[in-house]
Amino acid sequence: MCTVRRSIASALQFKQNVLLSKGNNTFATRNAGSRLKNRLNLSRYLSSINNIDTGGEEAVTGHALITSPKTVSDFQELYEATKKKFQSKKLPVDVHPDAVFACNELDLSEVQVYGFDYDYTLACYKPILEDLLYNLAREMLVKRFRYPDDILELEYEPNFAVRGLHYDVEKGLLVKLDSFLQLQLGSVYRGRTKVDADEVLKLYHNRLLPIAYVEGPNSSYRHNTNSKMVQLADLFSVPEMCLLCNVIEYFERNRIDYNPEIVFHDTRTAMGSCHPIMHATVMKNTQKYIERNAKLVQYFQKLQDAGKNLFLVTNSPFSFVNCGMSYLVGANWRDFFDVVIVQARKPKFFTDESRPIRLFDEKTKSHLWDRVFKLEKGKIYYEGSVRQLQELKGWRGHSVLYFGDHPYSDLADVTLKHSWRTGAIISELAHEIETLNRVDFKTSANWLQMLTQLIEDTQDDDSEAAQVCLRQWMDERDQLRNKTKNVFNEQFGSVFRTYHNPTYFSRRLFRFADIYTSDITNLHKFSTSHTFYPRRGVMPHEYASHFI
Repeated sequence: MCTVRRSIASALQFKQNVLLSKGNNTFATRNAGSRLKNRLNLSRYLSSINNIDTGGEEAVTGHALITSPKTVSDFQELYEATKKKFQSKKLPVDVHPDAVFACNELDLSEVQVYGFDYDYTLACYKPILEDLLYNLAREMLVKRFRYPDDILELEYEPNFAVRGLHYDVEKGLLVKLDSFLQLQLGSVYRGRTKVDADEVLKLYHNRLLPIAYVEGPNSSYRHNTNSKMVQLADLFSVPEMCLLCNVIEYFERNRIDYNPEIVFHDTRTAMGSCHPIMHATVMKNTQKYIERNAKLVQYFQKLQDAGKNLFLVTNSPFSFVNCGMSYLVGANWRDFFDVVIVQARKPKFFTDESRPIRLFDEKTKSHLWDRVFKLEKGKIYYEGSVRQLQELKGWRGHSVLYFGDHPYSDLADVTLKHSWRTGAIISELAHEIETLNRVDFKTSANWLQMLTQLIEDTQDDDSEAAQVCLRQWMDERDQLRNKTKNVFNEQFGSVFRTYHNPTYFSRRLFRFADIYTSDITNLHKFSTSHTFYPRRGVMPHEYASHFI
């Protein structure tokens, strides 16, 4: 370390001597742009010596190839040198698709109780389920809400939308927001038609939206009825978004007047109303719709052998859950769980305190009116609240780890109000990681970073030569940004990132989930005393540190 520091100090002193040796008269006549150039060259020079292992002026002068670019040729040479440096770098290693990622340190030895949601947490569905939901809701729009019969001809496009988008109920636009509430221009759609940036800025007057517009006057993590936007945050909402946009596209093309808020609420009601039909259909042919997961039984057995308590809280009805769990785990699946609560009506289960837990009678398939004084293994319970669950079982605080797929209805309240630890099951991670590991993506993303740095270092030079090259570099940067976006999803890009910032969805996920992964059984390979450590992220002011 001392040798490296001496090298850096030597290099700094040498560079200062070179700059001062040009003479006081020349230095005095330099304009502000030239002074910026010198600071730029020194900055670039310091960057170039980050990898120097030995001191000496000879090593230093070998890096200072362009001290003060003036012509287009000079800037092109600088560009080529940057490109050559980029090509010499190794690409990042692949991300493991079955990894568990930590947002907050989580010590499993402190966890005694494991809780689970059912849909998209324990039971992962095949893509054909989205087609089923879309078709059922489309038919309901026509038959129940009297939408035009032509709507029945509108087909589901599974690759159109991604989870976490916002629908502007006032303007009828589907948009993607980043963690700063900025619109991602190029990812704003009216129906299935992209809205160009000029029209978007004319409609919103700004790329950055007020928090009250997005979250309502009393901003919270749940949808406020006074907000102008609704976030579509679960996987069931992906076919809903496609149906909504298809209907709006139909109205737009046929010049049919419509109220975007009414179309949204009709579509949402139709999608929600068809769930009982979907449940019945899945129960008739479970293997057609549910992905079998052989590791699930092994994971439950591992937790049980370690003396852990397990519970299940789901919004789905018992008949549906029983069918799916029997397929996934076996007819004796309830032997693994100390408590099973169905039709919990989350997030009300986590927020309301006055709803009593009721016992479900499997023989009569009805809910009993008897007062529940204790929660017994093997019995099925209905509704209730997390307060009663905690009081009757004594499960509280960081000793409880609950897994769900929805950052808000599953995870937000239990971590903010009850201090439970939380895990998010985000099935899209499999596709995202597969894309991140592609060589073409790594290459484009790395070059985008270095090109952006080059632009940032050069942008204050107001000479004509610099500005000509900057325009070319900016055009290339725009192409790279679109390329790295489109590989995830052509319309909206990654679930987790806009062009460079984390998405609004990511921000909430990282806040409400201690860990996240693509599949619940990815935790099977870890011991029940394993600690998940978050990475030390580089903050903006730490980026240029020699110690990062």
